Amino acid sequence: MEFGELCLLTTNVPRLADFYKKVLRTSSDCDSEIHQAITIKGVTLAIYNNGHVKNSKNENMVVAFTVDDVDQAYERLSQLGVKIIEKPTTRPWGARNMYFEDTDGNQVVFRSFPN
Repeated sequence: MEFGELCLLTTNVPRLADFYKKVLRTSSDCDSEIHQAITIKGVTLAIYNNGHVKNSKNENMVVAFTVDDVDQAYERLSQLGVKIIEKPTTRPWGARNMYFEDTDGNQVVFRSFPN
């Protein structure tokens, strides 16, 4: 078995896809109003409007990305006007995490690990 993708359902695919392209510093050839996919190092984040999505934020899931330096990422996202939920904090297990919201209100984590 292989992991296929993580799919976020939304009522506004272009807006959510543009947000992730900006915060992840990547691009995609997709520009569909219904489905877009962003692939980084073999992992795909799909953004899809299946026509049945409710416009409410998900409070049962967090999307996490590992970055080289979470403090630098925090500064960059703050300058982009991203809604920060929690500034970078070192966890008891050593990870340094920051939490923010995407344009649909989903929680996203950027994290880095000490060398």
